[in-house]
Amino acid sequence: MRAVSDVSFAVAEGELVGVMGPNGSGKTTLFNLIAGALRPDAGAIRLRDRNLAGRAPHRVCAEGIARTFQLVRPFAGLSALDNVLVGRLYGRARGARHAAVGEAERLLALVGLEGKAHLLPAHLTLIDRKRLELARALATAPRLLLLDEFMAGLNPAETESAMALIRRIQGEGVTLLMVEHIVWALMDLSRRLIVLSAGEKIADGPPDAVAADPLVIEVYLGGTRGSARRA
Repeated sequence: MRAVSDVSFAVAEGELVGVMGPNGSGKTTLFNLIAGALRPDAGAIRLRDRNLAGRAPHRVCAEGIARTFQLVRPFAGLSALDNVLVGRLYGRARGARHAAVGEAERLLALVGLEGKAHLLPAHLTLIDRKRLELARALATAPRLLLLDEFMAGLNPAETESAMALIRRIQGEGVTLLMVEHIVWALMDLSRRLIVLSAGEKIADGPPDAVAADPLVIEVYLGGTRGSARRA
């Protein structure tokens, strides 16, 4: 059995594309393939016509693809600032440390962590740890950013704040591919949705059209389009 089979799509620069599907549909596996954590058996993964399939994660990152994880993975022994510096010093936009510090501080402010640069991850709330991981990913200067359930575990107010932050990131010109189980938030953020089921793509289009697709309703939404927006 294949976790992801013959899934093909393109993402335009500056686009925010949502990826949804039931548990086990292949969403995280798809991200692992794109980011280099898994090697595909066949096919290509292209970024600006460069085939990255099979490259190691650090090489994929250096080409311009960064990601966040369902469970945040900060460097526990490093301050928030040093966590972001890792991304800046070893990502696509490597440079001198003094310049990297300034950019790391800018990114911390961008994601809402201004004044918390000195804190260890253990002293941050869940949403702030998510903000930190986002800042670290952005520090690599990604052309494509993969967000894997960035809003998981957040309360409604935090979800709204996270959505505003994602819009801000897109406004900076970052292309985003986003997996999320909070369907109403994903539909609100995205102008295009891709739906996976059992490792295959079953829908790809505008949110309203996808939500009205009978196959999507059957395998994932489990109800009407209106219920999708309230999920």
